[in-house]
Amino acid sequence: MTADQTIPVSVVQEIRDRCLCFATQRAARLLARRFDRAFAALGLTNGQFSLMVALAGMGAPRLGRLAEILMMDQTTLTAAVKALRARGWVERRPDPDDRRARRVALTPSGLAVVGRAVPIWRAETAALRDSLGAERADALLALLHLAGPVPPAATSATTSATATTSATA
Repeated sequence: MTADQTIPVSVVQEIRDRCLCFATQRAARLLARRFDRAFAALGLTNGQFSLMVALAGMGAPRLGRLAEILMMDQTTLTAAVKALRARGWVERRPDPDDRRARRVALTPSGLAVVGRAVPIWRAETAALRDSLGAERADALLALLHLAGPVPPAATSATTSATATTSATA
C-alpha cells in the first residue's frame, strides 16, 4: 500500500467491530476515565490505585516482579513509582539479597490513601456492576481472566505485615 492509498471503509469498520484488542483497549480507557474521576478527590489515578493495591498485597517486591504482576514494562513502572515516591506514598529500599536490585513498598501515608480509596473503588465497582447487570459483569470478568493468569493472592505473612503497617498509619 502506498502513501496515497487508503484503507477501505469496510476494512476500518471490520477492525472496529471485530478486533478484540481494539475493543478491549477502548473499554479499558473508558473504565480508566471512570475510575480516575472517582479517585480524583484523593489526587489518585486508577493506575496508581492498582499499583498501590498490588504493593499492599505483595509487601516490598522487586521492581521486576511487580512489573510482571501488573503486566507493565519496567520503564513505565519505574516512572509510575517515581511519581508515587514524589507524593510520599511509596519508598524504594535496597534488596537485602542483591545490592543491585531495589524493592518498593508503600509508606504509611500510601497505605492510608489506599485505605481511603477502597470504599470509593467499592462504590464505583458496585455502580458499574449495577449498570452492566451482575451476571454480565461476572461473565465479563471471567472472560478477561482468560486472557492471562490472575496474580496470586497475598501471602498471610505479607497480609499481616501490611495490616500491621496499616494499623500504625
